[in-house]
Amino acid sequence: MARRNSVEQLPTAVRDWLDKALMDGNFSGYQLLEGALRDKGFAISKSAIHRYGQKIERRFAAIKASTEAARLLTEGAADDQDARSEAVIALVQTEMFESIVSLQEANEEDTKPEDRIALLSKAAKNIATLARASVNQKRFRLDEQARIEREARTKLLAEQEEKLEALRGADGMSEQMESRIRRILLGKE
Repeated sequence: MARRNSVEQLPTAVRDWLDKALMDGNFSGYQLLEGALRDKGFAISKSAIHRYGQKIERRFAAIKASTEAARLLTEGAADDQDARSEAVIALVQTEMFESIVSLQEANEEDTKPEDRIALLSKAAKNIATLARASVNQKRFRLDEQARIEREARTKLLAEQEEKLEALRGADGMSEQMESRIRRILLGKE
């Protein structure tokens, strides 16, 4: 079994201080850290501090990378407008268009007519599939947007109705007048 690094045998408070000092110093200045530890009563070589620092730096880099990946996934997951799908469809459509242009510009001698027809047929089929996907994606986006707007409107009307109910009778206005104003404000008249 391997011997534990002498830094890992330090008391927790001292090791926490060293971790912070390593990060604050951008994982450099090992001689200064060796001197600071000596002043605190610990004899640890700069080589041992360096080995420990590299291990902490790798761990810190892995945590940072994981955090960044999680942030990107979180941002990507919140895609109510389905912008990623729209971007992928646009990218594929562009690639298909460029392929068709390249095929048209290709030398007649390079490609047999039947091969060109087969390729164009496949391209047309794929373009039709992409067009359907694009239409469905746009329909989904519009439906989702309409749903969100309906929910917001319903919530706003409910809040307005609560506020109006709280004010009912507070100003000496007749019930009929209040009811009429309420219907007008809530869009029921």
